[in-house]
Amino acid sequence: MPTIAGTLRATAAQAPDSDALKFGEREYTYAELDHAVDRAAAALQSLGVAKGDRVALMATNSDTFVIAFYAVLRLGAIFVPVNPALAPPEVAHVVSDSGATVLLFDPALAATVVAARDGGQVDGVREFVALEALPGFPDLPALVAGAARLAEPDVREDDDALLLYTSGTTGRAKGALFDHHRAIWVAVNCMTVCGMRVGDRFLHVAPLYHAAELGVMLLPGTLVGAKHVILSGFDPVVVADTLAAERITMFFGVPTMFQFLLRVPDLAARDLSAWRTGLFGAAPMPPAAVSALVTALPHVEFMQLCGQTEGGPGGIYLTGEEVRARPDASGRRPLPLTEVRVVDADGEQVKAGGVGEVLLRGETIMKGYWNNPEATAATLRDGWLHTGDLALVDEDGYLTLVDRLKDMIITGARNVYSVEVESVIAGHPAVQEAAVVGRPHTDYGESIVAVVTTKDGAELTIAELKEFCQGKLASYKIPHDLVIGAIPRNASGKVLKHELRTRVTA
Repeated sequence: MPTIAGTLRATAAQAPDSDALKFGEREYTYAELDHAVDRAAAALQSLGVAKGDRVALMATNSDTFVIAFYAVLRLGAIFVPVNPALAPPEVAHVVSDSGATVLLFDPALAATVVAARDGGQVDGVREFVALEALPGFPDLPALVAGAARLAEPDVREDDDALLLYTSGTTGRAKGALFDHHRAIWVAVNCMTVCGMRVGDRFLHVAPLYHAAELGVMLLPGTLVGAKHVILSGFDPVVVADTLAAERITMFFGVPTMFQFLLRVPDLAARDLSAWRTGLFGAAPMPPAAVSALVTALPHVEFMQLCGQTEGGPGGIYLTGEEVRARPDASGRRPLPLTEVRVVDADGEQVKAGGVGEVLLRGETIMKGYWNNPEATAATLRDGWLHTGDLALVDEDGYLTLVDRLKDMIITGARNVYSVEVESVIAGHPAVQEAAVVGRPHTDYGESIVAVVTTKDGAELTIAELKEFCQGKLASYKIPHDLVIGAIPRNASGKVLKHELRTRVTA
């Protein structure tokens, strides 16, 4: 089986003049994209990047993101995407924990990078390289211009390739490690299940740093020879215009994106006849929103993909027909070469009508957490990935996620773990104790609610809390609302989150 960068090389050899990539006014054929990747790889090689090194990239969607991604992997280095919305301490953790020796970054994020660097927690980084010209930093275009010819190393499918950071209940992000073999199988699975084909035109709006957009769209699209049309961010009108103008055939979006897309006033007036398949995932979509989507765009086959980063991403899915039949469900069958079980606390398969934890096993499951054997042992047991997701199993085999063991909040399709937010809030001088839960939100899936018990005589407003969290948490992790009151606990002292959820939604 080929490597990730090897799939680009193979497609460029088979269809050199086919359209490969478009970002704004910049367009590439597959031959041009492959050549640009070689030059960027040579530039990184001039900095001493070698096989097995970790290279972090912190940037929004662009053609340069794609080129840097494949360049890192062509060198046999390990690609570490960094969420550009993270605060400096969070960036420092990902970069230092991964052991990245080079950090590539978008100049627009320079302030965050400088703050992380000056905090003294990323001493292992030898080079901070801007993706475009930026005073005070080396930049990738200049390095490309001065680099010698690439000395391409021998990279194999069992070599490590991707280190994808995902938050956990401890509040510290953990790096899920994947080799080329696992990543390629994700691509093959998506090609098979989603019906990807030569000549397709994919629209990339969801962030490329995320496992879903990388694994579900970029990798299989390159493997099949599709054209990648990239937008730097989500604007529903721009997305609608691009779907029509670029004759897009396949688009992956988080539920929030589709819900805002449906609100574009003249959506029906656009020629969206080329749009064949819509993929949604990364967060639950309300059944009413699913029904509205398939009603408004009846010619599009909408499929739901439900999984997690540690799975590749991989997990379960619904076909277009199943989405129409059961808009409330999360999935019915596992992706190819993946097994799924739903088990009770004793590890026994639950029967129809029961609720249990979703377990996955297959070719795409992570190797483990980077430098974290304890967390790996807790999550990978007897060959099965314990997802922490609780699902209801019905008579027809449909699975519906009903809760999360890890107290994860999904807001705008981005994962927020309560413990991480609680640990920051606890540092406020007015806070005695705090708990964070999700409240259902029509557009974003969930909003974040902080329940706080204040110290005697202290007062706290939501505006003050938001200001305190700025710079300590990514903006999307900062609570949207504040409830002052007692926090319920059981006899052993554990916070009763279900009672809090009922309280904030009543």
